[in-house]
Formats: sequence, structure tokens, C-alpha cells
Amino acid sequence: MQEFTKIERISPKVKPGLERVENFKEIYEVYSEDEAGTQAERCIQCGNPYCSSTGCPLSNNIPQWLKYIAEKDLELAFEISNESSPFPEILGRICPQDRLCEGACTLNDGFGAITIGSIEVSITEKGFEKGLKPEYPGITSDKKVAIIGSGPAGLSCATFLLRAGIKPVIFEKADKAGGLLTYGIPGFKLEKEVVDKRLEQLTQAGLEIKLNTEIGKDISFEELRENYDAIFIGIGAMEGRLLNFEGYSANNVYMAVPFLTNIQKKIFDQPYDKKFEVKNKNVIVIGGGDTAMDCVRTSIRENANSVQCIYRRDEENMPGSAKEVKSAKEEGVEFVWQMQPKGFVADDNGNIIGVKFIKTKLIPSTDGARMQVVEDEGTEEIRYADVIILALGFNNEKLTFLNENNIKTNKWNAIEVNYNNSTSLDGVFAGGDGTRGADLVVNAALDGREAAFAIMDYIANKDSETKITNKARSFPG
Repeated sequence: MQEFTKIERISPKVKPGLERVENFKEIYEVYSEDEAGTQAERCIQCGNPYCSSTGCPLSNNIPQWLKYIAEKDLELAFEISNESSPFPEILGRICPQDRLCEGACTLNDGFGAITIGSIEVSITEKGFEKGLKPEYPGITSDKKVAIIGSGPAGLSCATFLLRAGIKPVIFEKADKAGGLLTYGIPGFKLEKEVVDKRLEQLTQAGLEIKLNTEIGKDISFEELRENYDAIFIGIGAMEGRLLNFEGYSANNVYMAVPFLTNIQKKIFDQPYDKKFEVKNKNVIVIGGGDTAMDCVRTSIRENANSVQCIYRRDEENMPGSAKEVKSAKEEGVEFVWQMQPKGFVADDNGNIIGVKFIKTKLIPSTDGARMQVVEDEGTEEIRYADVIILALGFNNEKLTFLNENNIKTNKWNAIEVNYNNSTSLDGVFAGGDGTRGADLVVNAALDGREAAFAIMDYIANKDSETKITNKARSFPG
């Protein structure tokens, strides 16, 4: 260990831009065990590891599994990595490490952070190849928990309940499990075989998934309360934010999630809405987050004629991952900074053919927070496009069953929760974007984990004879 002066930071090999845009396969190779071990040797084993304590929402024991993979003990590194995280091979691929664990790494000051996310992926993937699996005791309790939604929060909650021997039953309104892991994040960042493998392990451990089942339509919330010992709500926040312009009924103005979902259905060879095809079309994506990056990079792979990403701030102040922006540039996306939309432009027949933008300036905010955007008067211009995709963030959907059952929500329709992820209704817990608003997948995984622990306590307090398997909660914190 502590070989950072002798070993340079080397990221996993990446496919050339022109090659990778030919398909939706992941663009990064997985480290070999030796490569992961060599990069892990750079870790200085801090006395107070910021990567874990402040950088990782899950407080993963990062220095420990770095130490063991550097010592070529894959089995122990695998066990530690999978102990606090529900799916490290997924989070290692999609977390914005530059803003989290790697951003907090001590070696950022002149040497380059440890490639934590890539090592994390390698440990679990190489472990899987050698037959290693996370341990589950089997269903040892007669208690059952209903989980609404099979996204990262729901799957995380199910994972830790299974470790306690409690049976989780997921109710998912879509035709495939995984939520945004399946339909929201494109395959070039997260191949669907990775998600399927983790789902298979969970179902083998005792998870039951009921697909095409919408609460309030196919089954009532009241029925869940009658038949389950607790409920976890992990419904996400998938309602796209709108612009205050007319024209949303136009066939060539898309919201990000329907666009990404329909393209993924096309890849799955399922029925999809062909209006979302962008082949040979000029595409404008408005937004600067990771969802915008997903849209522009998907459009490139769908053989769009040209793809522009237009954002109202500059590159330094955009919310998206720097790695994603770099990849998008390599793949042929044109970025236009500091331009704000003012309205859609239509032809004489009412068809939308472009967007009017105005240039912006960034000035310091009065409260010292993020730079404030102001319009630069007299700088309007029109940019023409065949397709306009809005990736402006997400709101919480207003769901009838929440109000009908007196589950408190705030003014943004997000579910209000207490410190232990419990809601205003006894025995009902919630987490993820449905409580936070649109946020990181790792924070949804954290909510699912902590809610699972709270559910265990809730069940145990209601029934003193219920025994919770210690394995479920054996890691520090």
C-alpha cells in the first residue's frame, strides 16, 4: 500500500469514440484482478478516510476492501464491499465518484484520486466470475414486507430485509424490474445484464416480484396494509419538469424519461412509440445534468444527424458528471453553454421547428451559493431542430393512494419521512427520490438500507418473538 508515488492513477481502458457509438454496450472495460490490486496499492490508508466518512453516502468501508484486493484476497474484499452496499457493481458504474468518494480522496491533492469506483466494480464482477455471492440466510421469518417500486431504493430495502430472513414482495407497475436502472440509465453506462444478474440473486434468496402491478389500479394500498407486516414506498420521481411555453403536444418535443424508456424498449425488442426515433434528425437537448448526457449520447447511438446540448450555465457550473461530459464530447455531441430557452419556434403550419434562446451571464449569488443566472438582454437567437428533448430535472408525481391513506406529502408532492424513513402512517416507510426529489442512485440505496433496518425494528417491537438475523446489520454504522 501507499505506493502512490510509484504507481500513477490509470483508469480502465475505454473504447474509442467512433467504435462505442455503434452500440449500447458499456464503454469501459472492467479491471482485471491484478489491475484493480495495483491501483488499490496507491491507497495511503488514511487514519480518517474521507472517501468513506464524507465522500460515500453509504459509508462503505473503502480502505478495507482496497487493502484486501491489493493483498490479492478477492474473497474478503468481495465480502466487505458487498456488506454495506446493496449492489456495488452497479453503484461503482453509475455513481459520480468525482463528486463523492474520489472527490474526497486525500490523493486528489497532486497525485490523482484512487480509482475507487472502477476497483469496486472489478471486485464484485471478478468475484461473481469465481462463484462468489452475497450471503443470505433464506426466509427464516413468517413476516412479509410489501415494497412499492423496484428501483434502487426498493431493491436496496429488499436486499437488507433478505439478509434478515424477512420476505420482501415488490410491486412494480412496469413490465421489467429495476426502475430507472432498467429503463432510465442507458446500457453504455449500465448494461442490463448487470441488473438482471443482481435481480436473479435476490429472487433466488427469496424476493418475490409482481410486475405489471400498479397500486390503486391492480391492487389497493389497503390490501397491502391488511396482508403485510410493513410497507416500503420507493416510487421515485419521474415526472419531467416543463417549460412555461406552448407546444408540448407537438410530436417532436419529448420529455427525457419517455425518450429514454422507449429507446430501451426498442433495444429490448418490445413494442415502443416510433415517434421517439431520431435517426437522421437534428436533435437539441436542453439541460445539463446526467439525464441530459444520457439523452445526447443515446441520440448519437440512434444515428441522429446532429446533437446539441444547450445549458444555461457554463461547463464548470453544470450539475452533470465531468466524466459524462467528456464522453459525450468524444462521441460527437456539440455543447452550447450559457443559453436559456425563451420559447418554441413554429412554421406557418404550427409545426415546431426550433427554439428561441437568449444568452446568459453568471453572477455571484447573494447567499454565497451557486452562481446566479441572468439573461443578457438583446442576445436572442433561434436554433433549429427536428427534435427537442427536455432534460430539466424531475418532479414528484401526485399519487392518489398517498392522499387517500393520509400519508403526508410536502408542497412538491414528495413523501414526508422521519429520521428513520417512517411516514405519517404507522408501519409505512419510504425513501429514494419519492422522498428527496430527483437525487443520486446511491442516496436511494442508502434510504432503502436504512428503511430496512427501521422495518426490522418496527417488526421486532410489534412481535417480541421475531428474531432478526444478525448478518443483516453486521457492518459498522
